[in-house]
Amino acid sequence: MSEPHLQFQPATADRWEDLVDLFGPERGACGGCWCMWPFLRAKDWKAMAREERRDALKSKVDAGEEPGLLAYREGIAVGWVACGPRERYVRFQLSKTTKPLDEDPEDLIRATHAVTCFYVRSGHRKAGLMDRLLDAAIDRSRQNGAKWLDACPIESDKPLLWSEGFVGFTPVFRRAGFEEIARRSPRRPLMRMSL
Repeated sequence: MSEPHLQFQPATADRWEDLVDLFGPERGACGGCWCMWPFLRAKDWKAMAREERRDALKSKVDAGEEPGLLAYREGIAVGWVACGPRERYVRFQLSKTTKPLDEDPEDLIRATHAVTCFYVRSGHRKAGLMDRLLDAAIDRSRQNGAKWLDACPIESDKPLLWSEGFVGFTPVFRRAGFEEIARRSPRRPLMRMSL
């Protein structure tokens, strides 16, 4: 039997209910994050209730920011990848592990997008969907004029829980052509791809 065709669409206001269905109205993806983790400083994220995070993501979607892409299989949203201009992701910009290189000029930072999070619906995991989501994020970043794409996936020689892999797995990024540009944390290499 052949693999059902996947379609990738930006998260827009008319797809909000699909995103809610994917994340789970009560669950909100991983631990009620609603994929707001990369957008906020740690203290601000912790201060928000689950419902406030959901509303904050909805505000981004309603404003036309397209904070990520949805993967559809047979009309159902089965996966998510958060991607967009690096400067939008406050935590990604400021964290010691993920901040830009000291030598990165401002014009490079402005032309860089980032892939910060993945979420795959239960029952669709461990089937290569993260690779496909990353490929779609690369394509979308190119379409949106990015010159570089940054990510800081997790790397481990031990088995990881799915919830630990929301930032992506290093081998997936290596297969796509990303190269390590810094390692400020033993398990989280900062990686970059030239587009």
